[in-house]
Amino acid sequence: MTALSNKAFVAVTKLFEGVSGIRLGENKHALVAGRLQKLAQEAGEANVDAYVDRLVAGHAPAAEMTRVIDRLTTNETYFFREPQHFNDLGDRLRADPQREWKVWSAASSSGEEAYSTAMLMADVLGQRPWQVIGTDLSTSVVASAQRALYPLERARMVPPEYLKRYCLKGQGEHEGQLLIAKSLRDRVRFVQANLMQELPKLPPFDVIFLRNVLIYFDNEAKGQIVRRVLTQLKPDGVLYTGHAESLSSLGLPLKVVATAVHVHA
Repeated sequence: MTALSNKAFVAVTKLFEGVSGIRLGENKHALVAGRLQKLAQEAGEANVDAYVDRLVAGHAPAAEMTRVIDRLTTNETYFFREPQHFNDLGDRLRADPQREWKVWSAASSSGEEAYSTAMLMADVLGQRPWQVIGTDLSTSVVASAQRALYPLERARMVPPEYLKRYCLKGQGEHEGQLLIAKSLRDRVRFVQANLMQELPKLPPFDVIFLRNVLIYFDNEAKGQIVRRVLTQLKPDGVLYTGHAESLSSLGLPLKVVATAVHVHA
């Protein structure tokens, strides 16, 4: 298998950015090369630059570009990441338990954030009406989220009582894994969505998680994404962003009420 040339790297990352909005810098050359080499092999192409040429020229099947997006989208996460947000959400749920809460995990990756939210809502709200929807750019991680089967090490932040109530420990061929209980899986829905494009039909939300995804975009794209997401946030709703993500320079109609916690201004 040939190496990925700088010219092909620039071409494929420009194509990827045009489709996804995500900009991959030169520091991602090794990652992109490794993943594209595997894709080229699977497609029966020994020359990775030739594989890229077919993609850029539009000569590859449409499904091949979907596979590229799936492979180049980084999806590293775990349950109850940045727990301050879940503490904040828990306080809000307890303050208004009669509300029919709807929560959107807008960059849900393989589903850990959405299921963490569902565990908390099931604990606080019980059988009252509530809903969690997760969306992600990658069709493969959406499928993974729907399966709800995870390595045990991703559950290191899950409270022990939640592990007992909402998770099933794998045995036999699933040793070292956990499965989210069906009672939660039935309350969480996942769909594919590209935050840089028109959103699928979604309800208005009380809470939106938009965490650890804006770091991949420039300021113009960040502003477009947040404005698009805000069209789905109720007037009294709350938006959570990643702790390393600042919205202060984007001129958005938002007010910060706690670290990475925003409400309509």
